[in-house]
Amino acid sequence: MKALPPGLVSTPSLDRWIGLSENRKIVAYTGKVEIGQGLLTALRTIVAEELDVAPESILVVSAHTGHTPEEGVTAGSMSIETSGAALRQASAWARRLLIDDAAARLGIAADQLAINNGEITAPGINESLDYWQLYTGSFNFEIRALTPEKSPDRYRLVGHTGQSRIDVPAKATGAAFVHDASAELHARVIRPPSLNHRLTGINAEVTSPGELIVDGSFVAVAHPHEFKAEQLAMTVSANATWHRLDAPEANFDIDETRRVRAAAFPILNGTPTLTPPTPINTAHRASYSRPFLMHASLGPSAATAVWRDGTLTIESASQGIEPLRLVIARALRMEDANIEIRHIAGAGCYGHNGADDAAFDAALIALALPGRKVLLKWSRADEHGFEPFGPAMRMELGADLDDDGHVLTWTHDVYGFTHVSRPSPHAPGVDLLAARLLQQPLSHSPPVPRLTPEVGIHRNALPIYAFDTQHVTKHFIADSPVRTSALRGLGAQGNVFAIESFMDELAHFSGTGPDVFRRRHLGHDTRALAVLDAVLESCGGLTGNRGLGLARYKNRQCCAAVVVEVSVDENTAEIQVPRLWIAADAGRVIDPDGLRNQLEGGAVQALSWCLKEAVTFDTEGVVTSRDWESYPILRFSEIPEVETVLLDHPEMDPVGAGEATVGPTSAALANAVFAATGLRVRDLPMTPQCLRGVAAQ
Repeated sequence: MKALPPGLVSTPSLDRWIGLSENRKIVAYTGKVEIGQGLLTALRTIVAEELDVAPESILVVSAHTGHTPEEGVTAGSMSIETSGAALRQASAWARRLLIDDAAARLGIAADQLAINNGEITAPGINESLDYWQLYTGSFNFEIRALTPEKSPDRYRLVGHTGQSRIDVPAKATGAAFVHDASAELHARVIRPPSLNHRLTGINAEVTSPGELIVDGSFVAVAHPHEFKAEQLAMTVSANATWHRLDAPEANFDIDETRRVRAAAFPILNGTPTLTPPTPINTAHRASYSRPFLMHASLGPSAATAVWRDGTLTIESASQGIEPLRLVIARALRMEDANIEIRHIAGAGCYGHNGADDAAFDAALIALALPGRKVLLKWSRADEHGFEPFGPAMRMELGADLDDDGHVLTWTHDVYGFTHVSRPSPHAPGVDLLAARLLQQPLSHSPPVPRLTPEVGIHRNALPIYAFDTQHVTKHFIADSPVRTSALRGLGAQGNVFAIESFMDELAHFSGTGPDVFRRRHLGHDTRALAVLDAVLESCGGLTGNRGLGLARYKNRQCCAAVVVEVSVDENTAEIQVPRLWIAADAGRVIDPDGLRNQLEGGAVQALSWCLKEAVTFDTEGVVTSRDWESYPILRFSEIPEVETVLLDHPEMDPVGAGEATVGPTSAALANAVFAATGLRVRDLPMTPQCLRGVAAQ
């Protein structure tokens, strides 16, 4: 029997999830946030379906402390599985309670009643009721058990195309982002060269109405006019001097020294263990790597804050406002009840970028300038230089084959820094950028290895394939030279890139087609085989300069297969991707258009990572890729034509899909480059310089 969704276990009050307003709207509350993934549209569809009303009747209220359910962080492609399941069940209960009330009033059995857009009728009875007549201002009901939900064979909205995105009109026509919020003061932070530098002094004066805030090495300015605030920041920055606390790192690579020092955790039954690893020699070996990557949000991080009447009110694009509130309260030594945070969309994010840090920056400035609302914006250089990066990774794979081309032994050793450093009330430190710069600095949490299934470094390190013997080991490196945290897919992008590239290499060595070789090891997984069949049918086969990648995200969520077609310029060594195909199985499809957007967006982002992106540093450890020229990303003119096939399973629960294509696309691209050039690229990004280096080997 299915369990009650965890959100309802922790927040059982139906009124915290569903309400009816006086203007004939149904209000659905979620602790999850919209970061461009179309979540609020999908949640609206779920509620409208279960309550048999038009989607336009649903108002979705998202992530506001004290108003919405506490649902942690919007991450891991989990929101439809968690908040969607909770809202579906809450809506089913609301429908049941309203129907039972209507049945009692009309004197007819509940199963004889019909609902059309909230109006309740029964055959042979002229009287009708609607939800709003029945609602008394509160459900006053706690959900302690499951109630039946609508059967998928009766769906009229879920799984159907044409659902309009509720977040797009405001983003396209008005001030939808936190960057556009109104404020009495505009603020900027003056950053040190790196997190290892501290303030020596400032030789500049700031006159009214400008403001200068200095707390240790946290330096900020504010002004009623934004342009003046920007000028003021430039002046103060030019007259600030800094000193480095210690010597810079010798290098930023996962070199042999770091690999030897790394703590090893063999993975057994999906979980990292403390068992000493067993060295295994294999006939075929290859290593792969990716560099430090940026979120590189198109709109730099921003937040508002105001300290008024004993309450600190913050507007933030954080993906976890509830844990952020508790961490800020600890940092400021305040009661968390005196802090209110409301989520407002940021212009671009998929992972732990600078949004939480900007919220704390804004809070510090607001406390220094009480009574006035502050809008704090990071600069582009701030965003590129100080956001938490997606960590560098190195993957070392090995295999033995039998005479028939089956894998007998498989080894996978993945080395990396932490992917998890979001601010958390459960962490020992305060993991916010400015906290370590204050006059009384607050320590950040020391990185620790995550020893639960499919987290961080070892996400998708276990292959989707069945091998006779496999040894997978996570190697945790504690001494990251820079701040790192979650970026779309976490370790899955690097691990799947390595696994699927190596599968292609083994297929080539054994003289077998890449798809045939995979099928040999997928007999246990009919859904993965169906996805593989679908993508090959869509693209017409692996002919010409095409490569294949396949994975199931976290080995339990969306299964996606990707085929990439490339062309490589012989003179410039530039890689172009004219076409890309996706097939995916995410269980029950809620919003087909939204699901396609997520899968295709992940594929395009992976192309950008693999073709262009890498954080660069100077010898002092200062980030040098501080703009779009030094950190290029894929342009609109370089985006391929994409065809996506969805394998819908209405009878199954939906599973997360937003990160499912980043790994398969990365490998499919590398495999396509091999098909086109005979060059096996194992180190990202695949720049012309990289290709020339591989060719020269």
